[in-house]
Amino acid sequence: MSRRPEPAQDQDPVREHLSPAHALEIDPLIEDPDTRIVVCCGSGGVGKTTTAAALGLRAAERGRKVVVLTIDPARRLAQSMGIDSLDNTPRRVKGIDDSAGGELHAMMLDMKRTFDEIVEAHADPERAAAILGNPFYQSLSAGFAGTQEYMAMEKLGQLRSRDEWDLIVVDTPPSRSALDFLDAPKRLGSFLDGKLIRVLLAPAKVGGRAGMKFLNVGMSVMTGALGKVLGGQLLRDVQTFVAAMDSMFGGFRTRADATYKLLQAPGTAFLVVAAPERDALREAAYFVERLAAEDMPLAGLVLNRVHGSGAGRLSAERALAAAENLEESRIVDQPDGKAGLRNSPDTYGSSESPARNVTDGGSPATEDVDGAAPEDEPTATEGERSVERLTAGLLRLHAERMQLLARERRTRDRFTALHPEVAMAEVAALPGDVHDLAGLRDIGERLAAGHAELSGTS
Repeated sequence: MSRRPEPAQDQDPVREHLSPAHALEIDPLIEDPDTRIVVCCGSGGVGKTTTAAALGLRAAERGRKVVVLTIDPARRLAQSMGIDSLDNTPRRVKGIDDSAGGELHAMMLDMKRTFDEIVEAHADPERAAAILGNPFYQSLSAGFAGTQEYMAMEKLGQLRSRDEWDLIVVDTPPSRSALDFLDAPKRLGSFLDGKLIRVLLAPAKVGGRAGMKFLNVGMSVMTGALGKVLGGQLLRDVQTFVAAMDSMFGGFRTRADATYKLLQAPGTAFLVVAAPERDALREAAYFVERLAAEDMPLAGLVLNRVHGSGAGRLSAERALAAAENLEESRIVDQPDGKAGLRNSPDTYGSSESPARNVTDGGSPATEDVDGAAPEDEPTATEGERSVERLTAGLLRLHAERMQLLARERRTRDRFTALHPEVAMAEVAALPGDVHDLAGLRDIGERLAAGHAELSGTS
């Protein structure tokens, strides 16, 4: 096909790089000794775990002592770091470049074990044994709504209080809403201060039979309803649990408040992770607004799985038009040359086309030196048609890719128009999942570059 001058607008690549004002600089963030906590948050399935691991690895290889805390039960972090399994204890990652003096450790939140540690640390041995053996506590610590988010906050507070790590990178829980991580301390405080807890504490505070009499007389309606819903035995388990935990409730509230303030402190940086999709960026926008309302420090947004093309000057429209031309029985708008010569009705069988003749059946065929058409070899026309069909298919694939790129750019631009103050780093979509340190290192380099390199798209 002829090479015609490109329109002025087609000279720019389809994936425009972000302006310097919008570019998120990752290396200055993770190298800054004042940055002590980086929280990766966002909706599910956008690459939070991989982003957190890549940031931790890059920071460690640049000289910092880092621990990555993941809440992801899929164990992808352990696999990518070459560790058989992760648990509630930080484990050192081997194989990193420690020439700068850094270290990388990783751990996965064990929700129940973290709860048990709190009980063991803040209750005397007898009371701790009573709590740990309580059936209601066992259910609560294993999967009560909101427990995972609160325990993630508790573990973060524990890690920070040790002052053992230069940098803590947190991969927030895969919750229905990314805001659950922020809401957990307040929800727990509301629960502990609620009327239900006060009702259940009443008999323990009054004591013995007098307490039960008080409960039966003063709260008979409420506890009767609870007994029908929960069952008598479960209600007694709850009452026993609440009585045993009464002395610890203040500690829960105090630590929750302290961790919440830690998240607001200057040494903390939030990174919102999203994909270039409408729903993911809508959630990201909501989270950005919530962080601002809560006075929490937002470093920027990481836009994962951004697509690109090395042939950005060929628009989707022109690619589709070229594909349609190739798929027609007679190619239109062809320049002079071999392809145009072949399709000219005046040249078939002429001296200008010595390699061709028209067989008795009226179809072109290639002759050998004896004038006979080989039976097992495809004709030149058939071979060229196969190439044309393949080319047309590739052009259509390219058109689909260009349409995807345009859609992603529009979605991104809508977000930046609504939140021009938010810095952004783009990470190119990779052909497969990240399974090792080399893959995490590659992601870290792309994060630091801040834009989707064409070489990373396929």
